[in-house]
Amino acid sequence: MAAEKLTRGRLIQIIVLMTILISAFFWRTVTYTSPEGEDSLKDGVKICQLDTTNCQYLLDDKNVDVQLLTKKISAQAPILLQITNMDVKPSATASGVSMNMGTVPIMFTQHNKNTWVGEFTVPACTHNSMVWEIDITAKNTTMISQFTITK
Repeated sequence: MAAEKLTRGRLIQIIVLMTILISAFFWRTVTYTSPEGEDSLKDGVKICQLDTTNCQYLLDDKNVDVQLLTKKISAQAPILLQITNMDVKPSATASGVSMNMGTVPIMFTQHNKNTWVGEFTVPACTHNSMVWEIDITAKNTTMISQFTITK
């Protein structure tokens, strides 16, 4: 582009365009709401926060409830995970989200007709808090839940 003299019309055009852009950025910043506390998505799969509430998923038109039975969760201590209203044995793994701590298998045993309880232990971390993700698979459906361990 050849160098042109900055005319009054060109200057007004630049100022108007900059005003529109700054207004759009300001409006988006002011009206933004954080998705904190809400379930988010990972590859189209709902991620539920297990440390704030029980998680509910829809599997074969039935509500499947997932909850941590262990109230005081800590590293290197058994953690119990209960899945209710599921008629097949689930498979699940726990893996670190905020740090790569490997994958921990969760072993399930059936307690009632549609209730499964899994037990697992996560390793200790040097950080004050660590976010873990539980991937539960049953009937070719994946359910993802997260929880946080704090020191």
